[in-house]
Amino acid sequence: MSPIHAYLTFDGNAAEAMRFYEKTLGGKMHMMMTMGEAPGAEQFPPGAANRIMHAALTYGDGMLMASDTMPGQAYEGMKGFGVALTIETVADAQRVFNAFADGGNVTMPFGKTFWVEAFGMVTDRFGTPWLINGGKPLV
Repeated sequence: MSPIHAYLTFDGNAAEAMRFYEKTLGGKMHMMMTMGEAPGAEQFPPGAANRIMHAALTYGDGMLMASDTMPGQAYEGMKGFGVALTIETVADAQRVFNAFADGGNVTMPFGKTFWVEAFGMVTDRFGTPWLINGGKPLV
C-alpha cells in the first residue's frame, strides 16, 4: 500500500503556492502542467489556460500535489484538514514554520510539547493549514 499524500486545490494560485512549497521544503517539482498544456485543452472554459491542471512535488519521503479550480467555479477555501509534517530538527522545523507564518495565520505558536521537542500550527498565505512537528519524539 502506498503512503497517503495530500492533494490541495487552489483558486488560480497553485503555481505560486507550489513553487513556494518547493523552496520552503527543499523539494523537487516533478510536474506542473497548466490546463492549456493538457490534452483536450480546447474543451476548458475561457480563462483556464494558465491555471494548473496538475502539479506534483516531492520532499523527503512525501509528495504534495495540487491543482487549480476552473474559472468561475465556486471556491470555499481549504477546511477540515491539515497537512502534517515531521521535520528532523527543531531548527529546521522552526524555519519552515516561520516561512509558512509569513503572511499567514498562526493558530498554535511553535513551541515545546509532550509528544515531540516542538510543534506548531499555521495556515499559510495560500490557505493551506500545516501541523509541524520538529525534533525527536518524546513519547
